[in-house]
Amino acid sequence: MSVASCAFVVTACGGGADTKDGASASKPAAKALTAAELNKRVVTQGDVKDHDIKKPGKKDAFAPGSVSVAKAACDPVGQVLSALPPTESVASVQRLVVHESAAAKKGMPSMKELADLTEDEAEQATIDSLDITKTMTSLWSYDGDDAAQALATLRDAGKKCAGGFTMTTDGEKQQVTKVTQEKLSAGDDAVAWTVGTKAAGTTADTKVVVLRVGNTLAGFSSFNIAAVTRGEAFDQPTAVIEKQVTKLR
Repeated sequence: MSVASCAFVVTACGGGADTKDGASASKPAAKALTAAELNKRVVTQGDVKDHDIKKPGKKDAFAPGSVSVAKAACDPVGQVLSALPPTESVASVQRLVVHESAAAKKGMPSMKELADLTEDEAEQATIDSLDITKTMTSLWSYDGDDAAQALATLRDAGKKCAGGFTMTTDGEKQQVTKVTQEKLSAGDDAVAWTVGTKAAGTTADTKVVVLRVGNTLAGFSSFNIAAVTRGEAFDQPTAVIEKQVTKLR
């Protein structure tokens, strides 16, 4: 357990001062933030330049219990891929963060513009207009050292399930083809992956990051429409991650 987490979970770190009668003194375990407290700390509109931030609609988010994983050991990965907590949390909030490139802000090329382009140029211009990164940002609060334990469980699941697994979301089956670890230093502790999926013949990569600040986890499930279409790599939503960590401190 890190030094930072000891500040939040005194009882788990031990080393409390002895009382006069020789008993070990300890402070109560940290209480989970309430949903109202999480709402004050989650990123909001105006926090991240050139990003649109709003509460997700029903079609944007998966409801708890809507995701099932064939291999129990891989369940935490399937949950966070779907922007759900790796283990049951006390409270949670979500925000949908959208970033559009300059080309995407222009929108789809007009018929006149397309007529002046070659077939390949027209295709690329159309895909460029889809250069939109959507990041479901979630905060999950836990009591005591449960957040640290949840992150440790998630990290272990990522290692065990690196080769993939089958999961079902809202009744639709999809294959996770890979769980590839990425480097990331954020918060008190963090895990980061590129998760490959295949459903109905379509493949896609999703950037998944889960970090801990004290006894709260922040999850980020991010994909870029143009990158998925082209089969290209894309970056982690670092600006969103950095701002969220700052608001949790």
